[in-house]
Amino acid sequence: MEIKQNILDAVNEWLTPTFDKTTQEAVIEMMTTSPKDLEESFYKNLEFGTGGMRGVMGVGNNRINKYTLGKSTQGLSDYLKIAFPSQPLKAVIAFDCRHNSKSLAKVVADVFSANGIQVYLFTDLRPTPELSFALKYLGCQCGIVLTASHNPPEYNGYKVYWEDGGQIVPPQDGDIINTIEALNYNQIKFDANEDLIQYIDTEIDQAFIKSTIENASFGTSQEAKDNLNIVFTSLHGTSITVVPETFEQAGYKNVNIVEEQRVPNGDFPTVKSPNPEEPEALAMALALADKTNSDIVIGTDPDCDRLGVAVRNNEGKMTLLNGNQTMILMTAFLLEEWKKAGKINGKQFVGSTIVSTPMIMELASAYEVGFKVGLTGFKWIAKMIKDFPELQFIGGGEESFGYMVGDAVRDKDAVAATLLICELAAQAKANGSTTYKELLKLYVAHGFYKEHLISLTKKGMDGLAEINQMMVSMRENPVKEISGQRVIMLEDYKSSIAKNLLTGEEETIDMPKADVLIYYTEDGSKICARPSGTEPKIKFYISVNTELDSVENFTKVEAVLDDKIKNIIAAMQLS
Repeated sequence: MEIKQNILDAVNEWLTPTFDKTTQEAVIEMMTTSPKDLEESFYKNLEFGTGGMRGVMGVGNNRINKYTLGKSTQGLSDYLKIAFPSQPLKAVIAFDCRHNSKSLAKVVADVFSANGIQVYLFTDLRPTPELSFALKYLGCQCGIVLTASHNPPEYNGYKVYWEDGGQIVPPQDGDIINTIEALNYNQIKFDANEDLIQYIDTEIDQAFIKSTIENASFGTSQEAKDNLNIVFTSLHGTSITVVPETFEQAGYKNVNIVEEQRVPNGDFPTVKSPNPEEPEALAMALALADKTNSDIVIGTDPDCDRLGVAVRNNEGKMTLLNGNQTMILMTAFLLEEWKKAGKINGKQFVGSTIVSTPMIMELASAYEVGFKVGLTGFKWIAKMIKDFPELQFIGGGEESFGYMVGDAVRDKDAVAATLLICELAAQAKANGSTTYKELLKLYVAHGFYKEHLISLTKKGMDGLAEINQMMVSMRENPVKEISGQRVIMLEDYKSSIAKNLLTGEEETIDMPKADVLIYYTEDGSKICARPSGTEPKIKFYISVNTELDSVENFTKVEAVLDDKIKNIIAAMQLS
């Protein structure tokens, strides 16, 4: 096959003495045996998406390795000196259970220290939310976590956090990327100053757990805690380092841990994917729940920022909740607790994202608190806290199984969310109810919203081109009708224009530009199309709703909404 010139130029650079002998040999091997892999590894630079930089490990500028991470860290070091010219610079680094995470974290620490930056490096794997907490606790200007969340085992990643504890957002992200892109690989300083690297562990753990319990506990009696039977799985990830102790210190003793998934392992040997969004990932936990007659199942992803939850339905069978449902339950619980404590005075808000359930707006309105919506990714929810310091952040989440309780951690936090959902479940059981019944009551009070996600995987360079073409086609030929319902509004976040398709009126969308399209139909349905920022996927988020007059009619009304979703999928040819 013919190799394009830009790829050859990149390959030739990686054959210079700037790169170690092992790397050069791997490039030569690819040139002779795997030209397609060579093309995939070098056709572009690995990019920052909604969750930072994430990709397959290997050699090349489109892969995660010591050089791509070293270059990013060198650029970040240079930018920190510009952004904080008169301050002693400090950075904190954490890493997850993935292959090479520990060694790559040390590479990042080496580069920071070689640039005169004080580094705090965790001695072993830790949850991503603990990194956000540690950053503020230690007074650092930035933090890095080496993780690829729930991606397959061949992936790793690099997430950058700023001094407020949230991930980088505009203008810092663009400025940092420009600084990185201006660098050559031979400008990376790899020679560590070990005197500037300090290892951290238990002190931060205990402070993090203490903060979690303070933020996510709401007066649940010890008797109620004792009566809640919990199954927990870490899915071979980092949550095992702090969640069991958080349960213990918070007073939850009746916890059954899935032992086969307790030990951290970057191969995730017992699951096809360590993603709690996928039912198969919680299969072992659900089996243990039936064996132990547990009330609730909780599973966290490898870096412990997302959680999956299953509870018993009205027939007593374990049923998986989706991310929108757990978000609604936890938000309603927080709002009710704040209301009972007399803490709602018009200066509070909850936050979510454009692809999440609109039902959270209904909750905020019912409790007379503000509601703010941002682009996909928790960095935008964290930015809301920074942008509105005069307001108190109660909580917020997004459909992809993430939730944030208060602002001690400014990222999705499965440690605090795990404790919060157990507080809710324990109190519901003590009051003769269940978590599931509490959800149905919310549907009766605020409207029955049901969501569904279609995720189409398109791998590699060809897949990226196909995804891009799908978005172009939907922009150039917007859908006028979906399943018999007229599309009344089209929001295009790339052009920042919201257009009423019935009147032709246009409004400007006051958000950063993003490759997202949202259709709204006349019956209140919402369909969003969005390429993933961190995975080779295009996602379609479908939300439908109707009134629910009683809990008893739930099954019948749910069937109506299920049919509506099926019709939308068929009409848009997404199956």
